[in-house]
Amino acid sequence: MKKLWYLAKALEGAGMIVVLAGLLMSIGLGMEDEGLASMRYEGTALMVGGGLFLGGWVLERSIGAR
Repeated sequence: MKKLWYLAKALEGAGMIVVLAGLLMSIGLGMEDEGLASMRYEGTALMVGGGLFLGGWVLERSIGAR
């Protein structure tokens, strides 16, 4: 039970890190006038990071941690 909680928190943390990395890459590309590439990285990071976070959240809810 405790291991699943740690896995859920790790997934949530990884999701936030992926979103942050995508945001930083998007800002960097946006400053270089690479608008479409910037949007692509941002959208991909939001989907992947959001999916990881959602997976962790669902796992945490399913074990009854909250």
